[in-house]
Amino acid sequence: MAAGTVVIDVRTPGEYAAGHLEDALNIDVQSSDFDSQVAALPTDGDYVVYCRSGSRSAAAAARLADLGFTSVTDAGAMSAATVSTGLPIVTTP
Repeated sequence: MAAGTVVIDVRTPGEYAAGHLEDALNIDVQSSDFDSQVAALPTDGDYVVYCRSGSRSAAAAARLADLGFTSVTDAGAMSAATVSTGLPIVTTP
């Protein structure tokens, strides 16, 4: 994973609290304000998105592309994302 890459967990806040990749942002793809939350991010940054099984991350990656983001990687399920990014899974205290 390149330095400066932003990792986004697109699951619910409850799922995120139960375990997420270290330093990942939590932006729930199913929330009504997903578009406005990601609008605060630069569209030319490098992003990796993941979820529980890969379904929501695929939807999030497509949505980000529709919003003009140019470098988005769908890492799929959290188990695959931890391998591809090298980041450990942590919990929120």
